[in-house]
Amino acid sequence: MKHKPIEIVIADDHTIVRQGLKKLLEEENCLKITGEAMDGREAVQKVRELKPDVIIMDIAMPVLNGIEAARQIKQSTLKTKVIILSMHDHTRYIRELLSIGVSGYLLKDAVSSDIIKAIKTAVKGESYLSPSISSRVIEDFVGMNKKTAQEELYNTLTNREREVFQMMVEGYPTKKIAEILCLSPSTIKSHRSNIMEKLKMDNISKLIQYAIHLGIIDIQM
Repeated sequence: MKHKPIEIVIADDHTIVRQGLKKLLEEENCLKITGEAMDGREAVQKVRELKPDVIIMDIAMPVLNGIEAARQIKQSTLKTKVIILSMHDHTRYIRELLSIGVSGYLLKDAVSSDIIKAIKTAVKGESYLSPSISSRVIEDFVGMNKKTAQEELYNTLTNREREVFQMMVEGYPTKKIAEILCLSPSTIKSHRSNIMEKLKMDNISKLIQYAIHLGIIDIQM
């Protein structure tokens, strides 16, 4: 009896990464790529539209990063499993993504067999981590999961404020943010004000430095 292939969406802002990963995975008869996304918002939309078994996502994506995209997917009623494939092994990323409920976290230097194993493990309802990530998890647990004051402030933001925050530090004007989120400019202005107040910031330059410190945006982007 022929089994239904595992349907996968790939989300990464680099076309060459998506193409390479698609070619690699489609060599496996049991895997099928049903969609691609260039940023976090598109990733969430693709999951809602296609309802794949698994989405493989980068973290450092524009408009909406992989952490917030994963959060929205896991908070939905969809059963799509989330696997992170990133070049970053920042402790904050690992801690937050695991608390959200992602099914896997691999670094981009992972071999193809590890990625395929992570997909199959996720579909079974289990979790898979790169060996180096597992070590970080243990170290973090031993360290009693202490969060910095900066992280605590960021955690006071709502999901919508986090979306607006990322687009603010990426340089999007209020009107464009309103257009992307289908909200009024006045609502976005209100969110911007709340963000500045909660993060105790008084100008956009400090906000950008703060975002870089937390890894919300990548200075190499």
